[in-house]
Amino acid sequence: MGIFNRHPNEVPAETTRTTSTSPPHRSGTLFGGRRSSVTHNGDTVETTNPTRRSGFLHRNEDASIVAARQRVMSAEAAEKDADRALVQARHAVKDARDHVKRIEREAAEGARLAKLKQAQAHSISKRAKPLGRHGHLG
Repeated sequence: MGIFNRHPNEVPAETTRTTSTSPPHRSGTLFGGRRSSVTHNGDTVETTNPTRRSGFLHRNEDASIVAARQRVMSAEAAEKDADRALVQARHAVKDARDHVKRIEREAAEGARLAKLKQAQAHSISKRAKPLGRHGHLG
Protein backbone atom coordinates (compact mmCIF):
# COMPACT_ATOMS: atom_id res chain seq x y z
CA MET A 1 0.00 0.00 0.00
CA GLY A 2 1.44 3.36 -1.08
CA ILE A 3 1.07 6.61 0.78
CA PHE A 4 -0.86 8.35 -2.00
CA ASN A 5 -3.12 5.50 -3.10
CA ARG A 6 -6.77 6.34 -3.34
CA HIS A 7 -7.89 2.96 -2.01
CA PRO A 8 -5.93 1.47 0.92
CA ASN A 9 -6.32 -2.16 -0.29
CA GLU A 10 -5.18 -1.39 -3.81
CA VAL A 11 -1.80 -2.69 -4.89
CA PRO A 12 0.38 -0.12 -6.70
CA ALA A 13 -0.06 -0.22 -10.48
CA GLU A 14 3.69 -0.73 -11.11
CA THR A 15 3.63 -4.16 -9.50
CA THR A 16 0.54 -5.38 -11.38
CA ARG A 17 1.32 -4.03 -14.83
CA THR A 18 3.05 -6.70 -16.84
CA THR A 19 2.15 -5.98 -20.44
CA SER A 20 2.82 -2.26 -20.74
CA THR A 21 5.17 0.04 -18.90
CA SER A 22 4.79 2.98 -21.26
CA PRO A 23 3.42 6.31 -20.02
CA PRO A 24 -0.09 7.43 -21.05
CA HIS A 25 -0.36 8.07 -24.78
CA ARG A 26 -1.47 11.52 -25.87
CA SER A 27 -2.88 12.08 -29.30
CA GLY A 28 -3.71 15.33 -30.98
CA THR A 29 -1.91 18.33 -32.35
CA LEU A 30 1.74 19.24 -32.08
CA PHE A 31 1.17 21.08 -28.79
CA GLY A 32 -1.24 18.63 -27.23
CA GLY A 33 -4.81 17.97 -28.18
CA ARG A 34 -8.17 17.66 -26.60
CA ARG A 35 -8.14 13.85 -26.43
CA SER A 36 -5.88 11.59 -24.45
CA SER A 37 -5.76 7.82 -24.19
CA VAL A 38 -4.82 6.21 -20.91
CA THR A 39 -4.13 2.51 -20.52
CA HIS A 40 -4.93 1.14 -17.08
CA ASN A 41 -5.04 -2.59 -16.29
CA GLY A 42 -5.22 -3.43 -19.99
CA ASP A 43 -8.21 -1.14 -20.68
CA THR A 44 -7.87 1.94 -22.88
CA VAL A 45 -9.92 4.90 -21.77
CA GLU A 46 -10.30 7.95 -23.99
CA THR A 47 -10.98 11.21 -22.25
CA THR A 48 -11.90 14.60 -23.65
CA ASN A 49 -11.48 17.96 -22.02
CA PRO A 50 -13.45 20.56 -24.02
CA THR A 51 -12.31 23.40 -21.78
CA ARG A 52 -8.64 22.67 -22.41
CA ARG A 53 -7.33 24.82 -25.22
CA SER A 54 -4.77 23.43 -27.55
CA GLY A 55 -2.01 25.69 -28.67
CA PHE A 56 1.25 27.15 -27.53
CA LEU A 57 0.04 29.65 -24.93
CA HIS A 58 -2.21 27.35 -22.91
CA ARG A 59 -0.44 23.98 -23.06
CA ASN A 60 1.07 24.13 -19.57
CA GLU A 61 -1.85 25.67 -17.71
CA ASP A 62 -3.38 23.96 -14.75
CA ALA A 63 -6.86 22.51 -15.30
CA SER A 64 -8.29 24.74 -12.56
CA ILE A 65 -6.96 27.83 -14.35
CA VAL A 66 -8.49 26.65 -17.62
CA ALA A 67 -11.79 25.96 -15.85
CA ALA A 68 -11.71 29.38 -14.18
CA ARG A 69 -11.01 31.09 -17.50
CA GLN A 70 -13.92 29.17 -19.06
CA ARG A 71 -16.24 30.22 -16.22
CA VAL A 72 -15.22 33.86 -16.62
CA MET A 73 -15.77 33.67 -20.39
CA SER A 74 -19.14 32.04 -19.79
CA ALA A 75 -20.07 34.75 -17.28
CA GLU A 76 -19.03 37.45 -19.75
CA ALA A 77 -21.21 35.87 -22.43
CA ALA A 78 -24.14 35.64 -19.99
CA GLU A 79 -23.66 39.28 -19.03
CA LYS A 80 -23.61 40.29 -22.69
CA ASP A 81 -26.83 38.32 -23.27
CA ALA A 82 -28.40 39.96 -20.20
CA ASP A 83 -27.41 43.42 -21.48
CA ARG A 84 -28.96 42.60 -24.85
CA ALA A 85 -32.14 41.38 -23.13
CA LEU A 86 -32.26 44.54 -21.00
CA VAL A 87 -32.00 46.74 -24.10
CA GLN A 88 -34.78 44.73 -25.76
CA ALA A 89 -36.95 45.00 -22.64
CA ARG A 90 -36.42 48.76 -22.51
CA HIS A 91 -37.42 49.06 -26.16
CA ALA A 92 -40.51 46.95 -25.50
CA VAL A 93 -41.48 49.16 -22.55
CA LYS A 94 -40.97 52.32 -24.64
CA ASP A 95 -43.07 50.86 -27.47
CA ALA A 96 -45.84 49.91 -25.03
CA ARG A 97 -45.86 53.40 -23.46
CA ASP A 98 -45.90 55.03 -26.90
CA HIS A 99 -48.82 52.79 -27.89
CA VAL A 100 -50.78 53.75 -24.76
CA LYS A 101 -50.10 57.46 -25.39
CA ARG A 102 -51.23 57.07 -29.00
CA ILE A 103 -54.47 55.39 -27.85
CA GLU A 104 -55.04 58.15 -25.26
CA ARG A 105 -54.57 60.80 -27.95
CA GLU A 106 -56.95 58.95 -30.28
CA ALA A 107 -59.50 58.62 -27.48
CA ALA A 108 -59.14 62.31 -26.60
CA GLU A 109 -59.54 63.24 -30.26
CA GLY A 110 -62.58 60.97 -30.48
CA ALA A 111 -64.06 62.61 -27.38
CA ARG A 112 -63.36 66.08 -28.82
CA LEU A 113 -65.07 65.15 -32.10
CA ALA A 114 -68.00 63.62 -30.18
CA LYS A 115 -68.43 66.85 -28.17
CA LEU A 116 -68.28 68.90 -31.35
CA LYS A 117 -70.85 66.63 -32.98
CA GLN A 118 -73.05 66.87 -29.88
CA ALA A 119 -72.81 70.67 -29.90
CA GLN A 120 -73.71 70.78 -33.59
CA ALA A 121 -76.65 68.40 -33.09
CA HIS A 122 -77.89 70.53 -30.18
CA SER A 123 -77.66 73.66 -32.33
CA ILE A 124 -79.62 72.03 -35.15
CA SER A 125 -82.16 70.73 -32.64
CA LYS A 126 -82.69 74.29 -31.35
CA ARG A 127 -83.30 75.53 -34.89
CA ALA A 128 -85.74 72.70 -35.56
CA LYS A 129 -87.92 73.29 -32.46
CA PRO A 130 -89.94 76.24 -33.78
CA LEU A 131 -90.69 74.48 -37.06
CA GLY A 132 -94.30 73.45 -37.55
CA ARG A 133 -95.80 75.76 -34.87
CA HIS A 134 -97.42 78.29 -37.13
CA GLY A 135 -99.93 75.99 -38.59
CA HIS A 136 -99.46 77.19 -42.11
CA LEU A 137 -100.31 74.76 -44.72
CA GLY A 138 -98.32 75.37 -47.49
